[in-house]
Order: sequence, then C-alpha cells, then structure tokens
Amino acid sequence: MQSSTILPSMEISDRAKSIPPSITLAISAKVKEMKAAGKKVIAFGAGEPDFATHQKICDAAIDSLKSGATHYMPSAGTPEARGAIANKLRTENNIDCTQANISINAGAKMSINLALMSILDAGKNQEVVVPTPAWVSYKPMIELAGGSMVEVPTTVDSQFKCSPEELEAAITPNTKAIMLNTPSNPCGTMYTPEELRAIATMLERHPDVYILSDEIYERLIYSDIEHLSLGSIPQIAGQVITINGLSKAFAMTGWRIGYVCAPENVVKAMNTLQSQINTSITSFCYAAIPIALEMNDEVESMRQIFAKRAALMFERIQKWPNVECAQPTGAFYTFPKISYYFGKTSPAGTEITNAVSFAGALLEETKIAVVPGDDFGGCGPDHIRLSFACSEEQITEGVTKIGDWLAKF
Repeated sequence: MQSSTILPSMEISDRAKSIPPSITLAISAKVKEMKAAGKKVIAFGAGEPDFATHQKICDAAIDSLKSGATHYMPSAGTPEARGAIANKLRTENNIDCTQANISINAGAKMSINLALMSILDAGKNQEVVVPTPAWVSYKPMIELAGGSMVEVPTTVDSQFKCSPEELEAAITPNTKAIMLNTPSNPCGTMYTPEELRAIATMLERHPDVYILSDEIYERLIYSDIEHLSLGSIPQIAGQVITINGLSKAFAMTGWRIGYVCAPENVVKAMNTLQSQINTSITSFCYAAIPIALEMNDEVESMRQIFAKRAALMFERIQKWPNVECAQPTGAFYTFPKISYYFGKTSPAGTEITNAVSFAGALLEETKIAVVPGDDFGGCGPDHIRLSFACSEEQITEGVTKIGDWLAKF
C-alpha cells in the first residue's frame, strides 16, 4: 500500500491540541482488535441501547425521503417537529413552552455545544459548575466554548449527588452556568424531585446563573423515583436550558437527533450558530420525530428490560470482594469503586496502579472490557463503568467472571 505523500509540516491549533484522547475509544479499539483476532470478548463499554430503532420510526423517515424531503431545512427544525417536542415537554415534563423555545440539533451533544457557545464568552474567565464524576464530553465542550469547568466532587456514599450547599459554595462572580445530568452517565444514579427543588430554591438566589439540565436518560428509570424537569419549576424557568434527544430512550443513537428547550434569546442564538456550522439535522429525519415521541408503550417495554438488567448487574456486582457500588436507578450504567485493588498484583502478575491498569489487566486476562473512570473526573479514577446495554446472559457471564478474577488477587 502506497504511503501518503502529504506529511505534517504546519502546526495545528491550540484548541485541537487541548482536547485529550478518549480512554473509552482506546478500550473500544482494543476490543475490536481482539475480536478481529478471533478472540471472544465481553464488552461492557457501550453507551447505547442494544435495540434496533422501531420500524414505525424508520418508515416515517423512509417515506419522507421518498416524498422528496431531500433539500435544506430550517436551522431550528421544521414547525411540525418543533411543535411535537414542545407538546411532549408541556404534557410529560410540565414545562411551559412553545415552538419558539425549541431548537433541534444533531444529537444532544451538539445541543450542549451550541447552548454553551450561546452563553459563554471566551476570554472572560467564565465558569460552569459540574458535579463529578460527569460525562467525559462536558469538560472539553465547556473549554471549546471558551469557559472553564469547576468540579463539585461527589462520592459513592452520596450516590454521586451533591447538595445545594455544595453547589452554591462553588458559585463565584465568574459562574455562568451549572451543568446537571440526571439520571447520570457514568454513575447510574439520579436526583429525587425533592433534591432538585432544593437546588432550584438555591438557584433563585443566583438569577444570573443558567442551569443546563441534561435529561437524555429521563425515560430510563428503575426505581420509584420520579423524574422532575427543572424547567417545570416556574421560579427558575427562565434560567433553565433543558437538553434532551431521541438517542437513548428510542434506540436512535445513529440518527443524531437532539433538542433544547430554552429561553427564546438562547434558542435564537443557537439557531444562528447552527446555521453557520451544519445548517440543520438531516432533512428526512424530521418526520420521524413526532412518530417517535408517541411511542410510549414501546419505550416502556425497553425500560422494563433495562430494569431487569440493572437489578441483575447490581446483584452480581455486590458479590465482588472489596468493591463498593451504588444501586443503579437510571440510565444504563453502574460505577463500582475498585480502588481497593490499587497497589496489588493481578492473577496473571500485572501490577495494578490505577483504574486504567485495572481495566487493561481485566481485558487481557479475562477478555472482559470495562471503561476506566479516569475521564469522568472527581472520584472517577477510583471507579470503572459498566454498561448493561447488553443481554442478561452476557451480564451473568461477564460480571461473574470479574468476581472470580477479583477473588484470585
């Protein structure tokens, strides 16, 4: 194979160099390499449902494509799709909104990026307060938008939740926003309505601070805790930017459909930015949005399957020696603390110094892939993340094998 004649000779930007490589992707690449070599690997790294998108949703997009929806679309989204989202938020989330408060974007990740770019100014030392461990993309996205992330550390003992007092202690004159993800990736836990109302009461004392409420896992809850949207609390509604999308609850990760509900000035800014970045989401995907949002029975069926998997994985992890784990109440992750094994030697003789070496030894010695918690911040380096977006058979086999491996240290 002929090598490229284009050699690197000029500098790339500081912005590009500042973004660290993903440990998650490195693990995924290693898994693919092992599978290509014919090895059986059990992977607990996937952050997406292992279900196919429902045929009704696919048919809506196919019919739209066949009918000629192949041209430019409004950057904010079509009126029909925005109307369906606004209706969903009013009826299901009790958020008082209209189409004017909705922006549809290429995935919830793009929604967060655009929202941050709309409220943060580079060079003004603006801060976003984030409870950690938190999703790995928050910090890079905040920094790319010109801000800095201020961590509020949590622990497994608090189910990875922080109090209003802890959040308020992190607020300074430079604070522009708070980022809250409930249910949480990577922690698999969630705030109760009472805890969220207490945070809202605190926010009333800081009317110039936005709160970005990432609710992408709102439909995947496995306890008697009810989901509460912060945007439904009238006293702070003008401060709330609600982030959501179709990826998780509707098994549509590859469709890249996210949306924001926010004050009109924020939405207008986001739409302007989007018009210059990628114009809009794919034209024929808009028709699928109203169809998906009506599929409550199908979502509930998937939730029930995830609930069984959550209970099974937690039951099995509790049998691991010298490991602490919060019970998963939402999303599809568990986040056990495995730092007891730091400074020890694995069954095959690998010295375990941190979560990365732990995950590496686990993969090499048992052919089981997990995500080390280092990239999630806070106490994350003491933890590993396992996704139960996989079969019960895989969970039983894989989690049992990890327990057997730990018992041989």
